[in-house]
Amino acid sequence: MNQPRMNVESFNLDHTTVAAPYIRIADHKVLPHGDVLTKYDVRFTQPNVAHLEMPAVHSIEHLFAEKSRNHSDKVIDFSPMGCQTGFYLILQGETDYDEALALVEATMTDILEATEVPAANEVQCGWGANHSLEAAQDAVRGFLAERDGWSTVTR
Repeated sequence: MNQPRMNVESFNLDHTTVAAPYIRIADHKVLPHGDVLTKYDVRFTQPNVAHLEMPAVHSIEHLFAEKSRNHSDKVIDFSPMGCQTGFYLILQGETDYDEALALVEATMTDILEATEVPAANEVQCGWGANHSLEAAQDAVRGFLAERDGWSTVTR
């Protein structure tokens, strides 16, 4: 299918050729004052074939946001994709791809050891009841089981 070039990088990715799970560099920006940001596509499920349920997505987001900062001060954001197939991880500064993989792996291991979802309440979260530690851990367990293939993006 021949599509026009879009402004959003992920809209230019042929989602029919990727092989999830994977982690890829989706964007690299040098900001006007020289700051560098790198955005990673952390894809859990195969696009248009499977997706994560929202309680799992929401809980992974909370857990990763909290626990990743124990491993790196470069974490700017960890945001879910609207399609519910993965997340975007934004890191500050020059970041080696293998360093990003190690950060994701360490954080996912922490998630498996968690006993609760941080800030999963109505005071700290906009939909505090929409969480599932068990679903998050199941998704993360599957993602970690495919660790050796994270660098392979397409079939």
